[in-house]
Amino acid sequence: MKEDDTPDTHDLRMVLQQAGSRLSHAGIETPRREARLLLAHVLGTDLGGLLLRERIGTSLLERFEALLERRAMHEPLSYLTGRAGFWSMMLEVSPATLIPRADTETLVEALLDLRPDRNDVRAILDLGTGTGCLLLAALQEYPQAWGVGIDLSPDAALLASRNARHVGLPERCAIMCGDWAQAIAGRFDVVFSNPPYIPHADLQDLMPDVRDHEPHRALDGGDDGLDCYRIVMGALPRLLLPHGLGIVELGIGQDHGVAALARAAGMEVVDIRRDLGGIGRALVVRRAGEP
Repeated sequence: MKEDDTPDTHDLRMVLQQAGSRLSHAGIETPRREARLLLAHVLGTDLGGLLLRERIGTSLLERFEALLERRAMHEPLSYLTGRAGFWSMMLEVSPATLIPRADTETLVEALLDLRPDRNDVRAILDLGTGTGCLLLAALQEYPQAWGVGIDLSPDAALLASRNARHVGLPERCAIMCGDWAQAIAGRFDVVFSNPPYIPHADLQDLMPDVRDHEPHRALDGGDDGLDCYRIVMGALPRLLLPHGLGIVELGIGQDHGVAALARAAGMEVVDIRRDLGGIGRALVVRRAGEP
């Protein structure tokens, strides 16, 4: 009998098989992978380390099963583990913020394509910063830049501040609690925003992982989904430095509507970037008439 093959431990392969089946029956799209990720989290290892384990103790199994049941009820995996990957970072997440999505990286990619000189960006503003993912990713790519992130939620602002420390950027950014750009008087080379853009009536149709767990204030874009874009586009002309760029995330089918709001505010559309699914995801604008 192996040292860890004792009556109060359990076969890891069987535990994972049963966990994958439980999540599959609950309608989770990638049940086996998520079961492995949850178990690795409980054991304090990664997926590679999980391969080296054969058994799990009863107390850890009970903790795993409690998290598994919450995931079966469609509580997001990232909320259960308390972290999510974005760009090259692993960030802390909580129900105070939306979980960073890979599609949002399209905004950072657009900036890098349009400003390839890594010394060309010095000041970055992120409106509705959430976890701080956009601001922090951009600061990693532009080593001479400093930034400001603003969020209406005090809990979100505190979380973004912790993430700035986690990724080693606390000296290059300030995270503030505020209502969009009302308290901002400066100008910036880049203004990011990933605002709430789901039309109010469509919230009930979202996947349960999102609808029942992520903060509605970060999802609800009003009757037509464009309420927050009106605020952001209205503020961009005074926030951008000459030749500065505004880069906002778009919901499905919103490119024309948001572009019209930008033009009405005195901006011109530079580009609409598509995500890997072919959806117009990032709208890039600048002040009209600039070369």
